[in-house]
Amino acid sequence: MNTPDAGSDAGRELPWAHAGPPLRARFKVEVEDFEVDELLGFEPTGEGEHAFLRIEKRGANTAWIAGRLARIAGVPPMAVGYAGLKDRHGVARQHFTVHLPGQGEPDWSLLAADGARVLLATRHRRKLPRGALAGNRFRIVLRGIQGDAEAAQSRLAAIAAEGVPNYFGEQRFGRAGGNVAAARAMFAGRRVERAQRSILLSAARSHLFNTLLALRVQDGSWNRASEGDVFQLDGRGSVFGPEPLDEVLRQRVAAGEIHPTGPLWGSGTLRCSAAVAAREAAVASAEPELAAGLVAAGMAQERRALRLRVKSLAADWLAPDQLVLGFELPAGTYATVVLRELAQLDEQHGAAGGR
Repeated sequence: MNTPDAGSDAGRELPWAHAGPPLRARFKVEVEDFEVDELLGFEPTGEGEHAFLRIEKRGANTAWIAGRLARIAGVPPMAVGYAGLKDRHGVARQHFTVHLPGQGEPDWSLLAADGARVLLATRHRRKLPRGALAGNRFRIVLRGIQGDAEAAQSRLAAIAAEGVPNYFGEQRFGRAGGNVAAARAMFAGRRVERAQRSILLSAARSHLFNTLLALRVQDGSWNRASEGDVFQLDGRGSVFGPEPLDEVLRQRVAAGEIHPTGPLWGSGTLRCSAAVAAREAAVASAEPELAAGLVAAGMAQERRALRLRVKSLAADWLAPDQLVLGFELPAGTYATVVLRELAQLDEQHGAAGGR
Protein backbone atom coordinates (compact mmCIF):
# COMPACT_ATOMS: atom_id res chain seq x y z
CA MET A 1 0.00 0.00 0.00
CA ASN A 2 2.63 2.53 0.97
CA THR A 3 6.19 3.12 1.95
CA PRO A 4 7.62 5.41 4.61
CA ASP A 5 8.75 8.84 3.52
CA ALA A 6 10.84 11.69 4.81
CA GLY A 7 7.84 13.50 6.29
CA SER A 8 8.08 12.39 9.89
CA ASP A 9 6.59 12.73 13.33
CA ALA A 10 9.37 13.28 15.84
CA GLY A 11 11.90 11.57 13.58
CA ARG A 12 9.67 8.61 12.74
CA GLU A 13 8.63 7.88 9.19
CA LEU A 14 4.89 7.92 8.64
CA PRO A 15 3.21 5.86 5.89
CA TRP A 16 1.39 7.38 2.94
CA ALA A 17 -2.23 6.59 2.10
CA HIS A 18 -1.88 6.95 -1.67
CA ALA A 19 1.52 5.31 -2.28
CA GLY A 20 4.67 7.42 -2.59
CA PRO A 21 4.44 11.06 -3.73
CA PRO A 22 4.87 11.40 -7.51
CA LEU A 23 6.69 14.76 -7.26
CA ARG A 24 9.64 16.42 -5.60
CA ALA A 25 9.47 20.20 -5.17
CA ARG A 26 10.88 23.23 -3.40
CA PHE A 27 8.54 24.71 -0.80
CA LYS A 28 8.40 28.25 0.64
CA VAL A 29 11.08 29.62 -1.69
CA GLU A 30 9.42 33.05 -1.48
CA VAL A 31 7.33 34.44 1.35
CA GLU A 32 4.31 34.60 -0.98
CA ASP A 33 4.61 30.87 -1.77
CA PHE A 34 2.64 30.04 1.38
CA GLU A 35 -0.51 32.05 2.04
CA VAL A 36 -3.20 31.24 4.59
CA ASP A 37 -6.51 32.97 5.26
CA GLU A 38 -8.34 32.33 8.51
CA LEU A 39 -12.02 31.35 8.15
CA LEU A 40 -13.84 32.27 11.35
CA GLY A 41 -17.36 31.15 10.50
CA PHE A 42 -18.89 34.22 12.20
CA GLU A 43 -18.94 38.00 11.83
CA PRO A 44 -17.77 40.53 14.45
CA THR A 45 -20.59 42.25 16.31
CA GLY A 46 -19.45 45.75 15.32
CA GLU A 47 -19.70 46.96 18.92
CA GLY A 48 -18.21 46.13 22.29
CA GLU A 49 -15.08 46.58 24.43
CA HIS A 50 -12.76 44.64 22.12
CA ALA A 51 -11.08 45.98 19.01
CA PHE A 52 -11.51 43.32 16.32
CA LEU A 53 -8.71 43.29 13.73
CA ARG A 54 -8.04 41.34 10.57
CA ILE A 55 -4.32 41.58 9.95
CA GLU A 56 -2.04 40.51 7.14
CA LYS A 57 1.38 39.53 8.43
CA ARG A 58 4.51 38.54 6.55
CA GLY A 59 7.55 36.82 7.98
CA ALA A 60 6.37 37.14 11.59
CA ASN A 61 4.78 34.67 13.97
CA THR A 62 1.39 35.17 15.61
CA ALA A 63 2.63 35.66 19.17
CA TRP A 64 5.07 38.35 18.05
CA ILE A 65 2.28 40.30 16.29
CA ALA A 66 0.08 39.91 19.38
CA GLY A 67 2.87 41.43 21.48
CA ARG A 68 3.19 44.38 19.11
CA LEU A 69 -0.57 45.00 19.27
CA ALA A 70 -0.41 45.03 23.06
CA ARG A 71 2.40 47.58 23.04
CA ILE A 72 0.66 49.81 20.47
CA ALA A 73 -2.55 49.76 22.55
CA GLY A 74 -0.74 50.08 25.89
CA VAL A 75 -2.40 46.97 27.33
CA PRO A 76 -1.02 43.77 28.90
CA PRO A 77 -0.38 40.81 26.56
CA MET A 78 -3.34 38.91 28.08
CA ALA A 79 -5.68 41.57 26.66
CA VAL A 80 -4.93 40.32 23.12
CA GLY A 81 -6.80 37.32 21.74
CA TYR A 82 -6.36 35.26 18.58
CA ALA A 83 -7.95 32.09 17.29
CA GLY A 84 -4.94 30.21 15.98
CA LEU A 85 -1.18 30.23 15.49
CA LYS A 86 0.16 30.87 12.00
CA ASP A 87 3.64 30.06 10.68
CA ARG A 88 5.99 33.02 10.27
CA HIS A 89 7.29 31.52 7.02
CA GLY A 90 4.66 32.95 4.71
CA VAL A 91 1.78 35.39 4.43
CA ALA A 92 -1.12 34.99 6.84
CA ARG A 93 -4.36 36.91 7.15
CA GLN A 94 -5.76 36.29 10.60
CA HIS A 95 -7.86 37.85 13.34
CA PHE A 96 -7.03 39.42 16.69
CA THR A 97 -9.00 41.12 19.45
CA VAL A 98 -7.62 43.72 21.86
CA HIS A 99 -9.53 44.53 25.06
CA LEU A 100 -9.98 48.31 25.27
CA PRO A 101 -12.73 49.02 27.83
CA GLY A 102 -13.63 52.69 27.80
CA GLN A 103 -10.75 53.51 25.47
CA GLY A 104 -10.55 54.98 22.01
CA GLU A 105 -9.00 53.32 18.99
CA PRO A 106 -5.19 53.15 18.99
CA ASP A 107 -3.23 54.05 15.88
CA TRP A 108 -3.10 50.60 14.30
CA SER A 109 -1.19 52.01 11.31
CA LEU A 110 1.93 51.79 13.53
CA LEU A 111 1.87 48.06 12.84
CA ALA A 112 2.98 48.78 9.25
CA ALA A 113 6.51 49.41 10.54
CA ASP A 114 6.64 45.70 11.43
CA GLY A 115 5.71 44.49 7.95
CA ALA A 116 2.08 43.89 8.85
CA ARG A 117 -1.08 45.76 7.97
CA VAL A 118 -4.61 46.03 9.29
CA LEU A 119 -7.19 44.96 6.71
CA LEU A 120 -10.23 45.45 8.94
CA ALA A 121 -10.74 47.27 12.23
CA THR A 122 -14.11 47.09 13.97
CA ARG A 123 -15.43 46.14 17.41
CA HIS A 124 -16.52 42.91 19.06
CA ARG A 125 -18.16 42.00 22.36
CA ARG A 126 -15.80 39.23 23.41
CA LYS A 127 -12.17 38.26 23.37
CA LEU A 128 -11.30 35.93 20.51
CA PRO A 129 -10.47 32.58 22.15
CA ARG A 130 -8.03 29.99 20.86
CA GLY A 131 -9.67 27.55 18.49
CA ALA A 132 -12.58 29.85 17.58
CA LEU A 133 -12.28 29.39 13.84
CA ALA A 134 -13.96 27.20 11.23
CA GLY A 135 -10.84 26.53 9.19
CA ASN A 136 -8.18 27.95 6.90
CA ARG A 137 -7.87 28.58 3.17
CA PHE A 138 -4.43 27.97 1.65
CA ARG A 139 -2.63 29.11 -1.49
CA ILE A 140 0.66 27.28 -1.93
CA VAL A 141 3.27 27.50 -4.68
CA LEU A 142 5.58 24.56 -5.36
CA ARG A 143 8.68 25.36 -7.44
CA GLY A 144 11.44 23.41 -9.15
CA ILE A 145 9.11 20.45 -9.57
CA GLN A 146 10.52 17.13 -10.68
CA GLY A 147 8.38 14.10 -11.42
CA ASP A 148 5.40 12.86 -13.38
CA ALA A 149 2.82 15.61 -13.94
CA GLU A 150 0.19 13.14 -15.14
CA ALA A 151 0.65 11.02 -12.02
CA ALA A 152 0.40 14.21 -9.95
CA GLN A 153 -2.98 15.03 -11.49
CA SER A 154 -4.20 11.54 -10.63
CA ARG A 155 -2.93 11.96 -7.09
CA LEU A 156 -4.71 15.29 -6.72
CA ALA A 157 -7.94 13.65 -7.87
CA ALA A 158 -7.46 10.88 -5.28
CA ILE A 159 -6.80 13.42 -2.53
CA ALA A 160 -9.93 15.38 -3.47
CA ALA A 161 -12.06 12.23 -3.55
CA GLU A 162 -10.67 10.26 -0.61
CA GLY A 163 -8.94 12.77 1.67
CA VAL A 164 -5.64 12.13 3.47
CA PRO A 165 -4.65 10.72 6.87
CA ASN A 166 -5.25 13.38 9.50
CA TYR A 167 -1.75 13.27 10.98
CA PHE A 168 -0.50 16.01 13.23
CA GLY A 169 2.09 17.91 11.21
CA GLU A 170 5.78 18.23 11.97
CA GLN A 171 5.18 21.70 13.40
CA ARG A 172 3.62 20.02 16.44
CA PHE A 173 6.88 18.29 17.33
CA GLY A 174 9.40 21.13 17.33
CA ARG A 175 12.85 21.36 15.81
CA ALA A 176 14.04 17.91 14.69
CA GLY A 177 11.04 16.41 16.49
CA GLY A 178 12.56 17.25 19.86
CA ASN A 179 9.31 17.98 21.70
CA VAL A 180 8.49 14.31 22.24
CA ALA A 181 11.88 13.63 23.85
CA ALA A 182 11.40 16.76 25.95
CA ALA A 183 7.96 15.49 27.02
CA ARG A 184 9.51 12.21 28.16
CA ALA A 185 12.05 14.17 30.21
CA MET A 186 9.29 16.33 31.70
CA PHE A 187 7.30 13.26 32.71
CA ALA A 188 10.49 11.85 34.29
CA GLY A 189 10.76 14.91 36.52
CA ARG A 190 12.48 17.68 34.56
CA ARG A 191 10.93 21.06 35.35
CA VAL A 192 9.73 23.19 32.46
CA GLU A 193 8.02 26.56 32.15
CA ARG A 194 4.25 26.61 32.11
CA ALA A 195 3.98 27.66 28.44
CA GLN A 196 6.45 24.95 27.41
CA ARG A 197 4.53 22.36 29.42
CA SER A 198 1.42 22.87 27.30
CA ILE A 199 3.45 22.45 24.11
CA LEU A 200 5.03 19.24 25.36
CA LEU A 201 1.71 17.75 26.48
CA SER A 202 0.31 18.42 23.00
CA ALA A 203 3.35 16.82 21.37
CA ALA A 204 3.00 13.67 23.50
CA ARG A 205 -0.69 13.28 22.64
CA SER A 206 -0.03 13.98 18.97
CA HIS A 207 2.74 11.38 18.86
CA LEU A 208 0.46 8.67 20.26
CA PHE A 209 -2.31 9.65 17.83
CA ASN A 210 0.06 9.58 14.84
CA THR A 211 1.33 6.16 15.93
CA LEU A 212 -2.20 4.73 15.96
CA LEU A 213 -3.13 6.42 12.69
CA ALA A 214 0.02 5.09 10.99
CA LEU A 215 -1.05 1.54 11.89
CA ARG A 216 -4.49 2.11 10.39
CA VAL A 217 -3.00 3.62 7.26
CA GLN A 218 -0.82 0.55 6.89
CA ASP A 219 -3.77 -1.84 7.06
CA GLY A 220 -6.08 0.39 5.01
CA SER A 221 -8.62 1.04 7.78
CA TRP A 222 -7.97 4.77 8.26
CA ASN A 223 -10.88 5.64 5.94
CA ARG A 224 -13.11 2.62 6.58
CA ALA A 225 -15.52 1.75 9.36
CA SER A 226 -14.27 -0.99 11.70
CA GLU A 227 -16.18 -2.85 14.40
CA GLY A 228 -15.85 -0.86 17.62
CA ASP A 229 -15.08 2.49 16.00
CA VAL A 230 -16.17 5.84 17.37
CA PHE A 231 -17.13 8.26 14.58
CA GLN A 232 -16.92 12.02 14.13
CA LEU A 233 -19.31 14.04 11.98
CA ASP A 234 -17.50 15.74 9.12
CA GLY A 235 -16.74 19.38 9.86
CA ARG A 236 -17.99 19.12 13.45
CA GLY A 237 -16.60 18.05 16.80
CA SER A 238 -19.52 15.76 17.58
CA VAL A 239 -18.70 12.07 18.02
CA PHE A 240 -20.90 9.01 18.43
CA GLY A 241 -20.54 5.27 18.82
CA PRO A 242 -19.50 2.63 18.98
CA GLU A 243 -22.56 1.15 17.29
CA PRO A 244 -23.19 -2.21 15.62
CA LEU A 245 -21.41 -2.02 12.28
CA ASP A 246 -23.86 -2.13 9.40
CA GLU A 247 -24.06 -1.07 5.77
CA VAL A 248 -25.49 2.34 6.68
CA LEU A 249 -22.40 3.21 8.74
CA ARG A 250 -20.10 1.89 6.03
CA GLN A 251 -21.83 4.01 3.41
CA ARG A 252 -21.72 7.13 5.57
CA VAL A 253 -17.96 6.70 5.99
CA ALA A 254 -17.50 6.01 2.27
CA ALA A 255 -19.43 9.20 1.45
CA GLY A 256 -17.24 11.27 3.79
CA GLU A 257 -20.19 12.18 5.99
CA ILE A 258 -18.52 10.68 9.06
CA HIS A 259 -14.96 9.58 9.89
CA PRO A 260 -13.48 6.93 12.17
CA THR A 261 -11.55 8.45 15.06
CA GLY A 262 -8.44 7.81 17.12
CA PRO A 263 -7.55 8.73 20.70
CA LEU A 264 -6.11 11.92 22.07
CA TRP A 265 -4.73 10.17 25.13
CA GLY A 266 -5.63 10.99 28.70
CA SER A 267 -7.46 9.72 31.76
CA GLY A 268 -10.70 7.78 31.47
CA THR A 269 -11.87 4.71 29.60
CA LEU A 270 -11.43 4.37 25.87
CA ARG A 271 -14.78 4.98 24.23
CA CYS A 272 -14.16 2.57 21.35
CA SER A 273 -14.52 -1.20 21.71
CA ALA A 274 -13.55 -4.57 20.23
CA ALA A 275 -10.35 -4.81 18.18
CA VAL A 276 -10.21 -1.02 17.77
CA ALA A 277 -9.92 -0.57 21.55
CA ALA A 278 -7.36 -3.37 21.82
CA ARG A 279 -5.15 -1.71 19.21
CA GLU A 280 -5.40 1.72 20.85
CA ALA A 281 -4.59 0.28 24.26
CA ALA A 282 -1.57 -1.52 22.74
CA VAL A 283 -0.25 1.77 21.33
CA ALA A 284 -0.46 3.34 24.78
CA SER A 285 1.14 0.28 26.41
CA ALA A 286 4.09 0.55 24.02
CA GLU A 287 4.66 4.17 25.18
CA PRO A 288 3.97 3.87 28.94
CA GLU A 289 5.86 6.98 30.01
CA LEU A 290 3.89 9.18 27.57
CA ALA A 291 0.49 7.61 28.27
CA ALA A 292 0.97 7.66 32.06
CA GLY A 293 2.40 11.17 31.97
CA LEU A 294 -0.65 12.50 30.12
CA VAL A 295 -2.98 10.87 32.63
CA ALA A 296 -0.98 12.28 35.55
CA ALA A 297 -1.08 15.73 33.93
CA GLY A 298 -4.88 15.66 34.04
CA MET A 299 -5.50 15.30 30.31
CA ALA A 300 -8.85 13.64 29.53
CA GLN A 301 -9.57 11.15 26.77
CA GLU A 302 -10.75 12.85 23.56
CA ARG A 303 -11.21 11.76 19.94
CA ARG A 304 -9.86 13.09 16.63
CA ALA A 305 -10.89 12.11 13.10
CA LEU A 306 -8.47 9.75 11.34
CA ARG A 307 -9.34 11.17 7.92
CA LEU A 308 -8.95 14.74 6.70
CA ARG A 309 -11.18 15.91 3.86
CA VAL A 310 -9.64 18.51 1.54
CA LYS A 311 -12.22 20.98 0.28
CA SER A 312 -12.18 23.20 -2.81
CA LEU A 313 -8.93 21.65 -4.06
CA ALA A 314 -7.64 23.41 -7.18
CA ALA A 315 -4.34 23.10 -9.04
CA ASP A 316 -2.85 25.41 -11.66
CA TRP A 317 0.39 24.64 -13.48
CA LEU A 318 2.06 28.03 -14.04
CA ALA A 319 4.98 26.31 -15.78
CA PRO A 320 6.14 22.70 -16.22
CA ASP A 321 8.07 23.03 -12.94
CA GLN A 322 5.72 25.31 -11.00
CA LEU A 323 2.36 24.42 -9.47
CA VAL A 324 -0.09 26.55 -7.48
CA LEU A 325 -2.45 24.73 -5.12
CA GLY A 326 -5.51 26.08 -3.36
CA PHE A 327 -7.64 24.28 -0.77
CA GLU A 328 -9.52 24.63 2.50
CA LEU A 329 -9.02 22.63 5.70
CA PRO A 330 -10.90 22.56 9.01
CA ALA A 331 -9.36 24.04 12.14
CA GLY A 332 -6.67 22.02 13.88
CA THR A 333 -5.38 20.31 10.73
CA TYR A 334 -2.23 20.77 8.67
CA ALA A 335 -1.61 21.73 5.04
CA THR A 336 1.69 19.83 5.12
CA VAL A 337 -0.06 16.48 5.59
CA VAL A 338 -1.93 17.17 2.35
CA LEU A 339 1.24 18.19 0.50
CA ARG A 340 3.21 15.13 1.62
CA GLU A 341 0.85 12.86 -0.34
CA LEU A 342 1.69 14.82 -3.50
CA ALA A 343 5.33 15.82 -3.25
CA GLN A 344 8.53 15.28 -1.31
CA LEU A 345 9.26 18.82 -0.15
CA ASP A 346 12.54 20.66 0.16
CA GLU A 347 11.60 23.52 2.47
CA GLN A 348 13.48 26.75 1.76
CA HIS A 349 12.10 29.45 4.12
CA GLY A 350 13.26 32.12 1.71
CA ALA A 351 13.10 35.79 2.70
CA ALA A 352 10.74 35.07 5.57
CA GLY A 353 12.33 37.25 8.20
CA GLY A 354 13.03 36.18 11.73
CA ARG A 355 10.25 37.31 14.04
